[in-house]
Amino acid sequence: MKPGESPDLRPPWDRLWLGGHLATVARDASGFGEILDGALGVSQGRIAWVGLRKDLPAPPHRLAREVHDLGGRWLTPGLVDCHTHLVFAGDRAGEFEERLRGASYQEIAARGGGIRRTLEATRGASEEELFLGALRRLRALRQGGVTTVEVKSGYGQDLDTELRMLRVARRLGAEGLAEIQATLLAAHVLPPEFAADRKGYVELVVQDLIPRAAAEGLADAVDVFCDRIAFTSEECEEILLAGKRFGLALRIHADQLSDTGGAELAARLGARTADHLEHTSQAGVAAMARAGTVAVLLPGAFHVLGETVRPPVAAFRAAGVPMAVATDLNPGSSPLACLPLALNLACIHFGLTPAEAFRGATLHGARALGLDGDRGSLEVGKRADLVIWDVGHPREIPYWMGFPLVVEVIRGGEVVFTP
Repeated sequence: MKPGESPDLRPPWDRLWLGGHLATVARDASGFGEILDGALGVSQGRIAWVGLRKDLPAPPHRLAREVHDLGGRWLTPGLVDCHTHLVFAGDRAGEFEERLRGASYQEIAARGGGIRRTLEATRGASEEELFLGALRRLRALRQGGVTTVEVKSGYGQDLDTELRMLRVARRLGAEGLAEIQATLLAAHVLPPEFAADRKGYVELVVQDLIPRAAAEGLADAVDVFCDRIAFTSEECEEILLAGKRFGLALRIHADQLSDTGGAELAARLGARTADHLEHTSQAGVAAMARAGTVAVLLPGAFHVLGETVRPPVAAFRAAGVPMAVATDLNPGSSPLACLPLALNLACIHFGLTPAEAFRGATLHGARALGLDGDRGSLEVGKRADLVIWDVGHPREIPYWMGFPLVVEVIRGGEVVFTP
């Protein structure tokens, strides 16, 4: 199919799956959007038909070149991990021990640990070293049913390393394991060489990093860490507006450690997402609801850091704010490379229902990346990113912890992973 050409969704389709059940997670469906004894046809990498098997317009062998029996299993959309820090060097297992002995995340950061420790290791790593480490983590995500991943920079915080991290993200996408969206997160923390020159670092990001990343096609979005240990709302706004001028989508790490108005800033600037949100106020919730900003919940960091203040999930639910769930895979606060486990943590720590959590890693995860018109649910015309699960019901996906449930991962109608 040529670029810009519409796929022909008429039979004969390339493939047809039947003999099992579908969790469509469609926009107009409640819960999982279950179709028992369903069928799904794929043509030219797109979903051509979805519905009850008994409603197929002709016998299966006349409708598709290949017919696959699900054997009573469940077919769902591919998972979308919409917030990761996949590219980095080293680990912070020592800090994990420190926190277990009572040190706080802020205390560790104040004495030069935290993100700055990963910064040093990442700056010292070659592109190939960064790529191989990230590839290993990406394979782990795919084993859990992930077909689309957002990857941030942010552990370089100088021109060369930030661009190197983004190039690694693009290389990961070329590997074909999952589709990659790359995000420039140069405003992660203030690098040590700019400790006495905050304005100078913001100027570096605005005048050099964003233009270079945009010109080289290395970034799809720009992100900022808006919190008391990172950047002020004024600094974040300046950086985000610069990204917007270069056509990048906007995202904000907001209100994780304190209420700094990050959620309101995200809504006011038209950011796609505000992420973390443990300390978001009612005003922030209302602003996000009006703007249509997606709340990205990151229970891995909440769990690892031993936080006690939860995101205002009930308020998001009542206001109709879409809630995505992601791993926040990173070496410090969320060394989590399994999105189904993140769904489990979202249910246990934040009170999401299994269906809400699953929708957060499919339709709403896709929405967080501006891709909900293309994937995230089983609907005709969407890309055929699919997962077959060996479960009796999709609520088992966030229920089981560490148990291998994935039978096949399918991208664009082609099987790309079997255990």
